[in-house]
Amino acid sequence: MPQWVEAGLWGLVAGGALVIGAAVAWTVRVPPRVIASIMAFGAGVLISALAFDLVDEAERSGGLVPAMTGFLAGAVAYVAANALLSRYGARHRKRSGDQQAGESESPGSGAAIAVGALLDGVPESVVLGLSLLHGGEVGVAVLAAIFISNVPEGLSSAAGMKRAGRGARYVFGVWGGIALASAAAACVGHLTLQNASPALVALITAVAAGAILAMIADTMIPEAFERTHVLTGLITTVGFLTAFVIERL
Repeated sequence: MPQWVEAGLWGLVAGGALVIGAAVAWTVRVPPRVIASIMAFGAGVLISALAFDLVDEAERSGGLVPAMTGFLAGAVAYVAANALLSRYGARHRKRSGDQQAGESESPGSGAAIAVGALLDGVPESVVLGLSLLHGGEVGVAVLAAIFISNVPEGLSSAAGMKRAGRGARYVFGVWGGIALASAAAACVGHLTLQNASPALVALITAVAAGAILAMIADTMIPEAFERTHVLTGLITTVGFLTAFVIERL
């Protein structure tokens, strides 16, 4: 199987976790505290993957300066795009409660939420495509981290969409589209950087990592802390250790 096809399939698997989470939220009433706890766990998993796989690999393969530059640039780009989307109603797109705005309250918020979900998912998928460049195998720890964190992301956001009065066609259209976009992003990331220099690959990896960390702080931690409060740090730590063990094994 060509590696770019494999990259797309892994991107689809990771993006499919969002659909799984959305399906759970749509069919079962999950208590908000449980959603928040899973979100905190997923945040810890992603932070571990960033520290031990993405940023570390970027620094080792491309050097400290490209890694630092890309990491900061990714965070700045994400925050700027997120700030713009927040003005159009996408600020609370991962919240499971009544925070999400309905279309009647904020016209155009449906499109903004969809674009925001795409913004959250693309960097993760690009990382999967890039991981195949290092030895020809997908990074298992990175894949596990993205999959584990995507389930609560889809669950929480879909619960909020449902409470805001959005229909099943919109909810599953958004997450199904993001899953397909994740596959495409993984393919493109792999194809376009096959012959790139280690420094450039390191830079792109660090950009994606910086965007993911900004996403965790801006959208995942607030949802987790609102319900789990003082337990947020402990649950996040357990998620971090889980991903660390997966990476080491």
